[in-house]
Amino acid sequence: MKVEFKSSRGLRTCFSRLGHFIASHPVFFASAPVLISILLGASFSRYQVEESVEHLLAPQHSLAKIERNLVNSLFPVNRSKHRLYSDLQTPGRYGRVIVTSFQKANMLDQHHTDLILKLHTAVTKIQVPRPGFNYTFAHICVLNNDKTCIVDDIVHVLEELKNARATNRTNFAITYPITHLKDGRAVYNGHQLGGVTVHSKDRVKSAEAIQLTYYLQSINSLNDMVAERWESSFCDTVKLFQKSNSKVKIYPYTSSSLREDFQKTSRVSERYLVTSLILVVTMAILCCSMQDCVRSKPWLGLLGLVTISLATLTAAGIINLTGGKYNSTFLGVPFVMLGHGLYGTFEMLSSWRKTREDQHVKERTAEVYADSMLSFSLTTAMYLVTFGIGASPFTNIEAARIFCCNSCIAILFNYLYVLSFYGSSLVFTGYIENNYQHSIFCRKVPKPEVLQEKPAWYRFLLTARFSEDTAEGEEANTYESHLLVCFLKRYYCDWITNTYVKPFVVLFYLIYISFALMGYLQVSEGSDLSNIVATATQTIEYTTAQQKYFSNYSPVIGFYIYESIEYWNSSVQEDVLEYTKGFVRISWFESYLNYLRKLNVSTDLPKKNFTDMLRNSFLKAPQYSHFQEDIIFSKKYNDEVDVVASRMFLVAKTMETNREELYDLLETLRRLSVTSKVKFIVFNPSFVYMDRYASSLGAPLHNSCISALFLLFFSAFLVADSLINVWITLTVVSVEFGVIGFMTLWKVELDCISVLCLIYGINYTIDNCAPLLSTFVLGKDFTRTKWKKRKEKKNPENREEIECVEMVDIDSTRVVDQITTV
Repeated sequence: MKVEFKSSRGLRTCFSRLGHFIASHPVFFASAPVLISILLGASFSRYQVEESVEHLLAPQHSLAKIERNLVNSLFPVNRSKHRLYSDLQTPGRYGRVIVTSFQKANMLDQHHTDLILKLHTAVTKIQVPRPGFNYTFAHICVLNNDKTCIVDDIVHVLEELKNARATNRTNFAITYPITHLKDGRAVYNGHQLGGVTVHSKDRVKSAEAIQLTYYLQSINSLNDMVAERWESSFCDTVKLFQKSNSKVKIYPYTSSSLREDFQKTSRVSERYLVTSLILVVTMAILCCSMQDCVRSKPWLGLLGLVTISLATLTAAGIINLTGGKYNSTFLGVPFVMLGHGLYGTFEMLSSWRKTREDQHVKERTAEVYADSMLSFSLTTAMYLVTFGIGASPFTNIEAARIFCCNSCIAILFNYLYVLSFYGSSLVFTGYIENNYQHSIFCRKVPKPEVLQEKPAWYRFLLTARFSEDTAEGEEANTYESHLLVCFLKRYYCDWITNTYVKPFVVLFYLIYISFALMGYLQVSEGSDLSNIVATATQTIEYTTAQQKYFSNYSPVIGFYIYESIEYWNSSVQEDVLEYTKGFVRISWFESYLNYLRKLNVSTDLPKKNFTDMLRNSFLKAPQYSHFQEDIIFSKKYNDEVDVVASRMFLVAKTMETNREELYDLLETLRRLSVTSKVKFIVFNPSFVYMDRYASSLGAPLHNSCISALFLLFFSAFLVADSLINVWITLTVVSVEFGVIGFMTLWKVELDCISVLCLIYGINYTIDNCAPLLSTFVLGKDFTRTKWKKRKEKKNPENREEIECVEMVDIDSTRVVDQITTV
């Protein structure tokens, strides 16, 4: 079935001439794509892998990136001398481990406390050998002001807990989420103690999980390389420790885990890809095969996949030569090409089977191109438009943009190679068919009278129908005997158009729409980066454990005041505290106000007294000295000192697994920063990806809507009846609506990757429904039901009389010369 197009006679003539030209030079058009693929594909042996996950998955135009640049300008990161929370500006290098138990045991009891401290000791003793020197954690750790390694405060808590047990002290208590160390420091442990059960006054009774983090320096290339190797040794050490302590479950994670697991997705999916390829090859060969050994075309099914492979190799070579880098999203490109390429190859094969067998191969090829290439060209244009919009600057996610760009290149070469390589393959198999040679073994098929003397298995393999065996007036289209064609024409059409079946079809459609609506109303947007990696990876295991045990509080959010405000003014103090109300505050500002109250000093001081007390008394106290890097002072010409910028850290009581709640928190703080009297910004490295959450339904859905509208508008000027466009619109809407709904019911979140699938689904739907709808709508002579299952009537008055003269040369090559009269 073909879609009827307006004003297509000129295009059909051009494609007919192209097909005749290709059939006249099949060797050239078969060999040229192979040579081009080999030359361009050879460069792919030295492909580069994209290392930056942020570059791929974070929005290119992100407000969080602007906020990060402003934060870095205010508080430049010096990784050799900055304390723990300063590392929130950039992720940096680190190793992280969650320790829990299979029996939900208390990680704060004596046995598990000793076990965790033992693991901590093993981690600090990790060595990274380099020529002439072995690096340990002490050499590459982030240093404190006293030149000692910064470690998680929970380590100090566990050490104090162990000492209290050793000295039989019973007055030591851990509070949650803020506890106090023996040096007087108040430390936040909300992300270090998980599954916490508390007594009164927030005293911790038990904790089901403990998380340790080890921050590393990366101030130069050598230091970064050593830190990267240390992270690898860290994972090996933790896994080795897990083997010797089977009663606990340990989840390691490093700054490189997401990137490594993202790249590992290609290797993990190899088994599934090979299985899919085997199934596709099998189905392609079966769909091109039939019982007639001469007219069967199994090699064309395989050569169609070879055509797609050559186009993929060519596109990969071009991408590599132009500086493109490989990432695991490229795995989706071959599947897009399979849908596009197999559609074109099957269309050509279907058109070949409709041509007259008594024609020369060149004439048959010309008819094939005239009949199928217009539809395939328009399909290619639709693919290029939809993915071209995705490759445009409108797409804010780089991974999606690169995927669409590569898909456009691959589809273009797929189209050219189907025209050339597959067309030449069709010509070669056409000569094999015209010579009555076996479609697989290419040997001459004997006449029926010779086959009668052969065994049954031999006759089965060499079953063929000769043209001279066809009785006069009998329809000579032997391809009607194809199993799938027979099933659809003789059984399925009669069943689907049965009066008693139609109500059930309508009922099934209503059930389909009902479930789709139920899923659509629950659609959720995706921003969890763990969804981009394979399931059985380190990232997934760690993320699952973190969300299970450490989701009571949001990530630590930096609160940056970037103007000189009157901190000594009580009304300003109230404003700052009001903006951070409801958060767990890790703040120099609140600690300073409490410090003044302990000294019985009013917090509403003159400016000079306030700054003098802040610089000379508060920040020099041991328990508050770690706040020195959170305040920026500047001297004026009269030796006055101003606080030009400051920062504090906030933690919200929320569920991190609920991305919508976390994003709402971010947007609330941003709106507050615009309307507040105090100029401030909030930032956390995860906000760069949270902006992706906001754009996951924005730009991609916007692009998909543009694509759908363009395709429907485009088809309105091409189809012969406007009713076809109406039915296509309804079909596309039903399919897309169902895909979104059932995707949600299957717990698949709507992100940029799934929206790309929706864009591809538009093309797929139009490709498959347009021919059927066109044939259905244009049926004028019969009722709609009969027009699906119509049969050609024989009319002796309009029958073609064909006189054929068969000549056989020395090589037994059959050549047909014909004179046709109507």
